[in-house]
Amino acid sequence: MQPKQESFSKLDLLREKSRQAEQGGGAARLEKQRAAGKMSARERIEFLLDENSFEEFDKFVVHRSTDFNLDKEKYPGDGVITGHGLINGRETFVFAQDFTVFGGSLSETHAQKICKVMDMAMRTGAPVIGLNDSGGARIQEGVVSLAGYADIFLRNTLASGVVPQISCIMGPCAGGAVYSPAITDFNVMVKDTSYMFITGPDVIKTVTHEEVTKDELGGAMTHNQKSGVAHFAADSDEHCLRLTRELFSFIPSNNMENPPFAPTNDPSNRTDERLNSIVPEQSTVPYDIRDIIHNVVDENYFFEVQEHYAPNIVVGFARLGGYSVGVVANQPAFLAGVLDIDASVKAARFVRFCDCFNIPLITFEDVPGFLPGVGQEHFGIIRHGAKLLYAFAEATVPKITVITRKAYGGAYCVMASKHIRTDINFAYPTAEIAVMGAEGAVGVLYRKEIADRDENYRAEKVSEFQEKFANPYVAAEKGFIDEVIEPSQTRPKLIRALSLLQNKRDTNPPKKHGNIPL
Repeated sequence: MQPKQESFSKLDLLREKSRQAEQGGGAARLEKQRAAGKMSARERIEFLLDENSFEEFDKFVVHRSTDFNLDKEKYPGDGVITGHGLINGRETFVFAQDFTVFGGSLSETHAQKICKVMDMAMRTGAPVIGLNDSGGARIQEGVVSLAGYADIFLRNTLASGVVPQISCIMGPCAGGAVYSPAITDFNVMVKDTSYMFITGPDVIKTVTHEEVTKDELGGAMTHNQKSGVAHFAADSDEHCLRLTRELFSFIPSNNMENPPFAPTNDPSNRTDERLNSIVPEQSTVPYDIRDIIHNVVDENYFFEVQEHYAPNIVVGFARLGGYSVGVVANQPAFLAGVLDIDASVKAARFVRFCDCFNIPLITFEDVPGFLPGVGQEHFGIIRHGAKLLYAFAEATVPKITVITRKAYGGAYCVMASKHIRTDINFAYPTAEIAVMGAEGAVGVLYRKEIADRDENYRAEKVSEFQEKFANPYVAAEKGFIDEVIEPSQTRPKLIRALSLLQNKRDTNPPKKHGNIPL
């Protein structure tokens, strides 16, 4: 009977070690974390993944440091929980930093655990989701901890465009630590409890004498509204993780797969007469482009990305006939839908993500041009606007454009025009495709005549220009528009076009990589 008793003692040892690892930094620190309105690292993983699907790696790993008496303070797991699990039945790798252990600080072994799951994600073709909550590099380990960050950055870069990477910022993320989320595809931040910055308020005050709070400097709304670093602002940890699951449902597991199909009861031939009256007859009257998007997509559901940043352009995910699509749309309700620096960068980044992961692009165009101004020119609107042009031109996924109203000048070319390999280009009867608006064009073409004549002459010429050029038919005659459609027919037209393009194959010339105008 003795061997049996020994077997039980070994099982008891395993269970005790597991219990210790699951305690993190101890009951008191876990309660402090919850009192701050934050879930524990393990609770976050359990909430994010399908029930009972998490399989943990490296549960008993401890750090190897001896300096500063660290050898007397070791916790199983070393401040990060790593492993894999399921979201809606689909495999994903996940790591969650545990703030209750050394403030979630990154050590050599902590980094190695993260690198292990990232390497496995690349080998198996599964996404990586990082739940970041860390005080930064573990100072006691010196350059070894910095090397750990660099090891992670390298993997972020190599995985980019191969498997989707999502970062949830659920606490502090400062210094060099911010560069891992910056490389990943999407950042979700939690209001009031998370922040990101390179240098904190104290250093800034010392160096530049500026006084700023952590939240003002790098809080969720700062990065969602001002910097564009973040893509979503969540109200709580739970909301952050629900957003992540929702985002996950629109994207494939890797660059070799198509996005998941979601059956819908919304008829593919559904028309909507309301669409015929959304675009105002007067071209200077604003409207909300989302009214068109919502009426066209499955179940009227649009999952907007970077809602608070550069609102003159709208990007996000939707489904058409059950298939995931990326939507890019000028927003006439804000700055008349012009393209400026922020809008160009926002849209270019989104377009490139969709192209990486085989998500067709639907563009709704109503753009009067690029935003004029000394500031825009001096801060590089030429270079930044070229990013969006480059992204659309480079993309080989199915591309469909609907011109709802204005399509003027270079901005017409940039917004997925026929000339940069867009597959199917539709236009509403309200579309105006020209080098510039009638007022501006007449001012250039008839400058001398207008100076010598009365205002009636100018009005007559404006009317004449509008009649001749402010319509979709000149472009349609040239084959630049494939079809002028009734707005009510938008949904069936798009779904039929997507069906046509389902087996589309297009390639770019062989090269190491292009040189996008960064």
